[in-house]
Amino acid sequence: MRHFPFLRPFLLALPLIATGAIAQDTTIAFKGLRAGEGQPVEVTSDSLSVDQAGGTAQFTGHVLVVQGDVRLSSDLVDVAYQAADKTKIDTLTATGNVLLSTPTEAAKGQKAVYSLTGRTILMTGDVVLTQGQSVMSGQSLSIDLAKSTGTMNGRVRTVLQAPGKSTSAPAKN
Repeated sequence: MRHFPFLRPFLLALPLIATGAIAQDTTIAFKGLRAGEGQPVEVTSDSLSVDQAGGTAQFTGHVLVVQGDVRLSSDLVDVAYQAADKTKIDTLTATGNVLLSTPTEAAKGQKAVYSLTGRTILMTGDVVLTQGQSVMSGQSLSIDLAKSTGTMNGRVRTVLQAPGKSTSAPAKN
C-alpha cells in the first residue's frame, strides 16, 4: 500500500470543506478577543464631536480604538454611552474600512458594532476573517466575546492552506 503524506492536510480538512466552505453559517473559535476585556478603551482620531445631552460622541478620520491587545480602526466611530452612567461606553459603531485585529486574528468589513455591555461584536459588509493561515469570508460575522465564539453568515467561503503555503484573500463571488 502506498502512502501519500502530502495529502494528509487535505484529508484532515475534508470535513471542514464539506461543511464550512459552502455553508450559510459557520461557527468560529476566537481566542484573542478576550485579551482586552476589563481594560480601558483608548480612542484616537482626527476630530471628535460630543453630544453630552444625548450621551454620544463621534470620532472621524483615521480612527483607532485600542482595548488591551484588541484594535479597531475605521473612518468613523460613533460612541454611545450607558444611559445610567454617561462615563461608561455602551457601544462603539465603526463605519468605513473597518479592521478589527488581535495578535492572532484580523477581520475586515464595512461596519462593526461593538457592544461593551453585551460583550458582542457584529461586523457586516463583505467580511474577511484571517486566523493564522486560515481565511474565511462572508456577509456578516457575529462574535460572542463571553463564549469566545463567532458565526460567519451569508455565502461563507473558506480557504484552507497546506502547511508552508502563503495565505491570499478569498475571491468574492
